[in-house]
Amino acid sequence: MSWFSSVEQGPPIEVFALTKQCTEDDFPQKVNLGVGAYRTDEGKPWVLPVVRAAEKALANDETLNKEYLPVLGLDSFSTLSTNMLLGDDSPAIVEKRAFGVQSLSGTGALRVGAEFLAKKLGKTIFYYSTPTWENHRLVFLSAGFQEARQYRYWDQGKRGLDIEGFLEDINNAPEGSVIILHACAHNPTGCDPTQEQWEKIAQVVKHKRLFPFFDSAYQGFASGDLDKDAWAVRFFVSQGFELFCAQSYAKNFGLYNERTGNLSVVMNNPSEIAAVKSQITLTIRGMYSNPPSHGARIVSHVLNNKELFDQWRGNIKTMSSRIIEMRKRLREELERLGTPGTWNHITEQIGMFSYTGLNEVQSEHMVKKYHIYMLRSGRISMCGITPSNVEYVAKSINETLTSIPSKY
Repeated sequence: MSWFSSVEQGPPIEVFALTKQCTEDDFPQKVNLGVGAYRTDEGKPWVLPVVRAAEKALANDETLNKEYLPVLGLDSFSTLSTNMLLGDDSPAIVEKRAFGVQSLSGTGALRVGAEFLAKKLGKTIFYYSTPTWENHRLVFLSAGFQEARQYRYWDQGKRGLDIEGFLEDINNAPEGSVIILHACAHNPTGCDPTQEQWEKIAQVVKHKRLFPFFDSAYQGFASGDLDKDAWAVRFFVSQGFELFCAQSYAKNFGLYNERTGNLSVVMNNPSEIAAVKSQITLTIRGMYSNPPSHGARIVSHVLNNKELFDQWRGNIKTMSSRIIEMRKRLREELERLGTPGTWNHITEQIGMFSYTGLNEVQSEHMVKKYHIYMLRSGRISMCGITPSNVEYVAKSINETLTSIPSKY
């Protein structure tokens, strides 16, 4: 007898399966456009110079030890993170009605926040964009939400935001529902609302009394400007919203495997903070007890040192500028080849990912024939495109769309 005989094989996680497939492929021109991780012009992982400097300083600090952090994490880290998100002059900061909770990267922040909302505030319904990061649904349902609903976001025909469908769907949401919003560099489309569109979204969210839960995975990484990438969250705070925001340092600090994140909590009544903190403490205690220190100490060390902070802003400018340049190069190559369709959306999108417009059949053809590893949805990671492979990628897209045409 086996206790486990009834367990069914679960589906593979597409992006990790793609990476494994690419790693095992011996084709010399293979290209990995699946994984969401920054790459240099040579296609190599990059440890930020400022991270190296911080690690050396921390290693030489004899006052540091390996004792447990508090359940809510390293206070200097979470305070600096929340201030960076909201801005030092934010009314929520000035009025002491915002705080941060260190988490296991952005995913952990989403999970802690979702479990608190489900178990302590009795939230049952959440909304996410069509499409969204594939883990949003799993995280919220695993945290105790009972119903996942979608709001329209991507318009395949115009390869842009379906703002009318977006607003209509959230206007039909039941009062009190939680809505997941991407702070910037929407994953997977790379298509963000304009500031005017954000204002309309906020009006509907306020009218329907929805609870905004922002996911900020790319602050600074998207445009190279920390303030610009935080605009949507700051606008909602200025409009009097109480909200959660999950922050990740995987991309903008390159701390992918350190699992360094923060849950920023904005409230309207400072007197209620102690109770909320106590319940989040119990949520974390029953989940993973307390967080790791290394990544948090790196971020705290950098954000608390003006010279290193300025160096870091240079690092994120380097990363964002390279991605913007690769968008420009890819579009130029596609247009030079006369590739079917229009390609302005490649440069109009922002951040790590681009929704190319290729359908599932075309995307699978790219993998099988050209060894260009991309998701079936047509999403590509712009970080995987380099000066040495951009022509090959563009040629492969052109040949794919020519041989397998669609209503592109």
